[in-house]
Amino acid sequence: MVEEKKHGAIPPRYDLDAKWDACLDLTIRRFFYSSLAGAFTGLLLFRSPTTRWASVAFGAGVGIGAAYTECSYIFDGSPPKLSPNVSAVPSGSAQEEQK
Repeated sequence: MVEEKKHGAIPPRYDLDAKWDACLDLTIRRFFYSSLAGAFTGLLLFRSPTTRWASVAFGAGVGIGAAYTECSYIFDGSPPKLSPNVSAVPSGSAQEEQK
């Protein structure tokens, strides 16, 4: 009926257990799927076992790097907003239209 509030509830922003769980899940999934994509690419493109394993290692590295970046956003907050590259100087075509 009436929603009970927990007095000791931690806001999602400060809940480190949930953040660690999300990061661990994200890291395992990205590592696995990137390694799998690297293995498939290695089988498709390369003949030598060494280059195939290098392809798997590259895929795993990409997955770990992507997971690391995403986890840093999870722990530190939202990613920085990039401002659009708008020059203060008008282009030549805009000046010609004003004449």
